[in-house]
Amino acid sequence: MNSFLKIAGRQFKSRLMVGTGKFSSPEVMRDSLQASGTEIVTVALRRADLSGKKDPFANILEFIDPSKYLILPNTSGALNADEAVRLARLAAAAGLPKWIKLEIHPDPRYLLPDPIETFKAAEQLVNEGFTVLPYINADPVLAKRLQEIGTATVMPLGSPIGSNRGIKTKDQIKIIIEQATVPVVVDAGLGVPSHAAEAMEMGADAVLVNTAIAVADDPIKMATAFKMAVEAGRIAFEIGLSEESFTANPTSPLTAFLNKTV
Repeated sequence: MNSFLKIAGRQFKSRLMVGTGKFSSPEVMRDSLQASGTEIVTVALRRADLSGKKDPFANILEFIDPSKYLILPNTSGALNADEAVRLARLAAAAGLPKWIKLEIHPDPRYLLPDPIETFKAAEQLVNEGFTVLPYINADPVLAKRLQEIGTATVMPLGSPIGSNRGIKTKDQIKIIIEQATVPVVVDAGLGVPSHAAEAMEMGADAVLVNTAIAVADDPIKMATAFKMAVEAGRIAFEIGLSEESFTANPTSPLTAFLNKTV
């Protein structure tokens, strides 16, 4: 069995985090979360009804059992640090866990995170007692600075949100993992289960997947596939991957055997 994921002193069996956007219905989302085995579910605050009025168009939280999942509010849609901090405070006031996935991406075309505003918001939220999981570019220097101010993880992107392009920032993520003092979660761009397995084989502590599951022809089966890929990748990493070789190495040295026979 692979080891547990530990974030801010809390232990999780699953290393797969799952987002809740883009599903065809709340019911499909609920069943996909179950199939994925996830224990951490991200919810965009702009899509959640925090008023207590049970808005039928923003009732996503009614389909997520807080006894089974850690609900991780995210600040997706925030354009700057002030907006992100305000959203985080709103979530805490509404009774959601004081954990926050910090997302600030003002560019609507590429949705790349703003490093300056992210750092400012992270510092303020950490000082206010939030457990902060910041979504960032694969920037080793920024990742190190965020760890130093007390974020619970760093979450570098593999490629832009929803692009399904896989890990295009491999070299930078390897540096982030090498110098990490907190869990590293590869977030964004993982489009197929093999991308998730690759991230785990590299030594990432967890991955976050949304679009690839939500828009699949069968989201429930795809969630299962990602679950298995994450588990396989992590086990392979813990065992130790075989070294690459430029030349071939026979698995059955028949030549020596035949020479001895002759």
